[in-house]
Amino acid sequence: MTKNKAPITSKGWTAIVLAGQRPGVDPLAAHFGHSWKALVPIAGEAMVTHVVRTLSAVPNIARILVLAQDVSVLQAAVEAGGCAQLRPSHQGISTSILAYAGDEEAPWPVLVTTADHPLLTPDMVTEFLMKASASAADVSVAMVEKNVMLSAYPDNKRTWLRFRDGHWSGANLFALHSDRARAALTLWASAEQDRKQAWKLFLHFGPRLALRALTRSIGLGAALERAGERLGLSARLISMSVAEAAIDVDKPSDHALATAILKHRLNQA
Repeated sequence: MTKNKAPITSKGWTAIVLAGQRPGVDPLAAHFGHSWKALVPIAGEAMVTHVVRTLSAVPNIARILVLAQDVSVLQAAVEAGGCAQLRPSHQGISTSILAYAGDEEAPWPVLVTTADHPLLTPDMVTEFLMKASASAADVSVAMVEKNVMLSAYPDNKRTWLRFRDGHWSGANLFALHSDRARAALTLWASAEQDRKQAWKLFLHFGPRLALRALTRSIGLGAALERAGERLGLSARLISMSVAEAAIDVDKPSDHALATAILKHRLNQA
């Protein structure tokens, strides 16, 4: 797809929701008798419905695009959450984002999140967008530090990226501010399989940075800044204050926890 040379900008954020899935049978979907992970019900509604409803309630978000391989299958669930456009995804996460981010349907700045994040709230999204805007970075990545998670959910099992400034878990929230973010997305296409191991991920930016990540002689925030500099852009770590920002639903135990949290929220409302 040919992109405009000049960046397209508008008032308000574009939210892109990744609702596709990898080839083959998704284990979570199969566990609940569905073909599509985004349609797995939680607290009576599909996960993607929760996410679209949350994004629709954020004043700073002007438009929502939901990307999936089969848009017709998700249409009813997406419409139940609010006003969003369904568009076909491409091969791979980063290539799907690259196909739309910055064009007339999805002008900058762009917020990226996933359909398996039903615990997102408008306050969480607003916190991230405010911090990302304040950082003035081309790319901002939301993470939750281990102490924040364990203080709220001491038994929660996560994959932690261990760095000098703490142990971090991803929050599936990314802010992309301009065309310069394309360099990060292009690299992500080749590095996606290494996302769970920090040193392998940073090996794409040179052996020195990978060694510092492996030996934990650098903080994650500093490592992201260095990686961004290698790509000719600014990259920032956004530390989230709420543990649920890092609880997506990948397995039945996640589903049970998210169900309990959502029920508690309803009881508190």
